[in-house]
Amino acid sequence: MTSDAVLELRAVGRVHGDGPTAVHALRDISLTLRSGELIAVMGPSGSGKSTLLHLAGGLDTPTDGAVLVEGTDLSTLSRAELAAVRRRSLGYVFQDLNLIPALTAAENVALPRELDGVRARAARREAQDALTEVGVGELADRFPDEMSGGQQQRVAIARALIGPRRLVLADEPTGALDSQTGEDVLRVLRARCDAGASGLLVTHEARHAAWADRVVFLRDGALVDDTGAAPPPEVLLTADGVG
Repeated sequence: MTSDAVLELRAVGRVHGDGPTAVHALRDISLTLRSGELIAVMGPSGSGKSTLLHLAGGLDTPTDGAVLVEGTDLSTLSRAELAAVRRRSLGYVFQDLNLIPALTAAENVALPRELDGVRARAARREAQDALTEVGVGELADRFPDEMSGGQQQRVAIARALIGPRRLVLADEPTGALDSQTGEDVLRVLRARCDAGASGLLVTHEARHAAWADRVVFLRDGALVDDTGAAPPPEVLLTADGVG
C-alpha cells in the first residue's frame, strides 16, 4: 500500500447467504483512495454502493479480500480496536443520520471525541467548530427534534468531520437538503479533502459527483468504470441512489 493511501480495498467481495440463494453484493472490488482525494460512487439500485461504504467503514466484513484504513487491515482488529479506528480515523454520514434524540447537536457531534478520552470542554469546542464549518453553529444547544431534516443532516456531517479523522464516508449526505444547502455541504467536504483528508461519497446526482476527483461506477456488485470523466448517461438514467 502506498504511503498516501488512506483507504484500500483489495479484491473485496461480499456474499450474503449461501448455496443457490446466495447474493453477491460485491465482486472483486479493488479501489485505492489517497490523501486529499474525493471519490464519488455511482450506480443503479442494488449495485452495491452502500455495501461498499459499510465495508470501508468497518460496519461489515468482506467475504473475500481485505479492507485497509491507513495501512491497517480491519479484519485483524478486535471489536474494541475497530471502534477506536471509527472514532479516530474515519467519520461516517449515514442515510438515516443516527443522531441520538436525547443529546443536543453539540453533544451528538462531540460524542466520538469524548468516547476517545478528550475532555468534555475541549470536545465541545471542537464540536462547535465543526457545526460552524457546516453552517449550523447557532443550533449547538438544540435537540434533533427541534431541527429540520436539513439541519439534522448538517449536524450528522459535522459529527463525521470532527477531530483528526482523515477518512469521511458519506452515504447520500445531501438527501434531505435543498439544492443550495446540498452544494454548501459538498463544498465543505471538498475543502476538507483539499486540506488533506479523503472522502468516499455515494451519490446518484451528477452535479454532486462533479465535486469529486474521480467517479467510480458499480453495477451488479462489480466495478464497471473508474474514471475522472463525466458520468455515462446510461448510468445516470438508472441510478436512483439506493444500493
